[in-house]
Amino acid sequence: MPNPHAIAVMVLTGLALILFTREKIPLETSSLFVLVALTLGFELFPYQHDGTRIHADEFLLGFGHEALVAVCALMIAGQGLVRTGALEPVGRLLARAWGSAPALSLLLTLAVGAFLSAFVNNVPIVVLLLPILISVSLRTGLPASRVLMPMGFATLLGGMGTTIGTSTNLLVVSVAAEMGLRHFGMFDFAVPVLIAGSVALLYLWLVAPRMLPPRENQLNDTSPRVFTAQLLIPEESWADGRTLKEAIEKAGGELPVLRILRSENAQLLPLPDAVLRAGDRLLLEDTPERLKEYETVLEGQLWAGDTRVDEEHPLQAEDQQLAEVVVTQGSSLEGATLAQSRFVDRHHLRTLALHRPGWQPRLLRRDIHDVRLQVGDIVLIQGSREQIERLKHEGDVLVLDATAELPHTEKAPLALAIMAGIVLPAALGWIPIVYSTLAGILLMLATGCLGWRDASRALSSQVILIVVASLALGRALLETGGAEWLAGEFVAATGGIPPAVMLSGLMLLMAIFTNIVSNNAAALIGTPIAIGIARQLGLPEEPFVLAVLFGANMSYATPIAYKTNLLVMSAGGYTFGDFLKVGIPLTLIMWGMFSWLLPQLYNV
Repeated sequence: MPNPHAIAVMVLTGLALILFTREKIPLETSSLFVLVALTLGFELFPYQHDGTRIHADEFLLGFGHEALVAVCALMIAGQGLVRTGALEPVGRLLARAWGSAPALSLLLTLAVGAFLSAFVNNVPIVVLLLPILISVSLRTGLPASRVLMPMGFATLLGGMGTTIGTSTNLLVVSVAAEMGLRHFGMFDFAVPVLIAGSVALLYLWLVAPRMLPPRENQLNDTSPRVFTAQLLIPEESWADGRTLKEAIEKAGGELPVLRILRSENAQLLPLPDAVLRAGDRLLLEDTPERLKEYETVLEGQLWAGDTRVDEEHPLQAEDQQLAEVVVTQGSSLEGATLAQSRFVDRHHLRTLALHRPGWQPRLLRRDIHDVRLQVGDIVLIQGSREQIERLKHEGDVLVLDATAELPHTEKAPLALAIMAGIVLPAALGWIPIVYSTLAGILLMLATGCLGWRDASRALSSQVILIVVASLALGRALLETGGAEWLAGEFVAATGGIPPAVMLSGLMLLMAIFTNIVSNNAAALIGTPIAIGIARQLGLPEEPFVLAVLFGANMSYATPIAYKTNLLVMSAGGYTFGDFLKVGIPLTLIMWGMFSWLLPQLYNV
């Protein structure tokens, strides 16, 4: 039987896995709860074994863990590529290819996305490819829903191939090295990923698009443009002699008055106690339907400039375009409201609607400015072409519109060269990736490819806290003997089963966990257990570690399994069922291929 501390840690681990699935509880809060529970628990109830005591402060060492530093550093370096538009040439090449051979271009897009994701976090890759595929969809009539999900999954496949492809890979490799395994080289498990990934890419190219319905983004069905117009108060109008406050109440509490035009040279601020007179013009900004409602309710006359608004002279918004803005990781909008970020004032744009996966679109309500935004949310905006282009080139959010113009700066070649300088020395084994990445970030900051504000935006408190909490749980399981006991129970429960089948079962278990809870949490908790299983069986430890690594990367079956899934879900208008329909077969393909390859390559 495990000791009381091991039992308590295993119970806390189970509770943590449940908390990580609760959408109403921020992942950061759940992670902080785990850290508090571990530190207070071991401080108040000390654990000693063989004369060694576990101190509570050991569970905070994850904040300085080499793997976490490497993960954060790579996120910042990837932000440098996004900010400078260093991947723009790749995007332009793909955009041109789609015009000549769409079928082959899809395969090329999937392959390029997978290749790039082996070296760069897949979030900036998805951010690069989403506008291109949306633009292709709008120009050719090809439903975006047929290509966005395969593209997103392709980047997840590529991320499996190297130690730096995903944060999960880095963490598993580091934890395994701490437990005595040799440190995996950057390409040590690239061969099985290349073989299995090639089969999966064929599925994403030939089969997955046919399984996805031609679904439009929910915001595309609602195009509420905002117009500026003047509401003339004629004689004998209800509003004549009333205060602006009374007029607003008469209009149902909403009357977006920008100015009160009293004469050619006189303008009044829209103060509540301002008294309206016959001949005044209220400068309004709203949708045509609401402007007509105000005209009827206030008994006024609607004008656009010097022209009366009627059926023959409808409202027009010159040089105004609609675009969809997707909130991405690291954006200034993530975790903030539109009001708090002063998004409208800073960019001189109108926000028309908000869409979140699982919500109906919220259209032109004041409360959309008070909704705390999260990764994957889409805001429908309206503004001039120049303003939308400026927003696109700033790179703070992902702008989806009908053009394929990509942000590019003169620093792009330099950022790309620095990124190559980060990856190549690590790939050749000259220097650990954490040190080359830190040096690369310093160069990006010194050369102006990045600013400190950009670097801070690239960091995710959610990633940091979930990694630290998972490292602490893994350490507690190891030190208290909980991991060894769980490994023994797994071996006992699967007694008589061939090791290859046991390996396959462990990988499938990780694949299920990663689609429900955080992939990093599943990997960090599963790694010490996998090593314990291998040691109890007297088998090579590397394939069991890789089974955890590969299983924890199979984030295909649910949109909540990975942040890029949320991005493509919003942009493509997918439902939860679409992910199940396409993601479960992809999971089975990868699981089946690895279940065959790992025993063959590692003699299990």
